[in-house]
Amino acid sequence: MKNLLILLIKIYWLVIPAAKRRKCIFRTSCSKHVYETTTNEGFISGLSAFIYRFKNCRSGAYIMETPSGETQIILPNQRILNEIEISERFIKNKNNHGKICDHSKSE
Repeated sequence: MKNLLILLIKIYWLVIPAAKRRKCIFRTSCSKHVYETTTNEGFISGLSAFIYRFKNCRSGAYIMETPSGETQIILPNQRILNEIEISERFIKNKNNHGKICDHSKSE
């Protein structure tokens, strides 16, 4: 099963060019994160990582700036991501705060 999940991710990378892929809110893309987790920790951990990312890398997240100037994102499951975990495109665009309705469009 581990090899099947890794193969599916590799096929995804081959078939869908990077420019056409959905833009992730996480610094490490969802497919790369799931690939690395599956490779290093096995199928169950990889599947869990996929489910977590699928549920939380969607509309419903909120981006905000803290009083200290740090950008944070509140995920649909209420977990807060700090700048180190957030895609750089959100950190660079400080005018992008509020609900993330459709983060699949590139900037």
